[in-house]
Amino acid sequence: MESVMTLSTVSLLAVISIVHVYWAYGGRWGVYAVIPSKAGEYKAAFVPGKLGTLFVAMLLLIVCFILLIQGGYINYFVANPITRSGCIVCASVFFLRAVGDFRYIGFFKKVKHTVFARNDTWFYSPLCLYFGLTCTVLLF
Repeated sequence: MESVMTLSTVSLLAVISIVHVYWAYGGRWGVYAVIPSKAGEYKAAFVPGKLGTLFVAMLLLIVCFILLIQGGYINYFVANPITRSGCIVCASVFFLRAVGDFRYIGFFKKVKHTVFARNDTWFYSPLCLYFGLTCTVLLF
């Protein structure tokens, strides 16, 4: 079970990272469904920049490597206190993302009737919860 969780999480995070690189270099596919918008408006709550988007892509790949090392899938690196700490940080970030900011993102958001909000409720927040759970399982 642990290996299925680890490999599925790593695969999903790698794909999400690739999509972030695509967006950073001008891709427009799906961009309106992944950026929170204000209630009753079609205006984005914020506009992510190219460097920020690439930074997120890089962080997602780092999480992939941490999970692969912690899970014992990379022979050249052994799980150690650094990867364990990385797993704790990743689990915390994913769980906090799932809970949200109580406004636009997460399970407890107030703005619930936008395209992003529906996607967040049904896809993004549950995925973050799953990713956080995977990071937690790899700690034990």
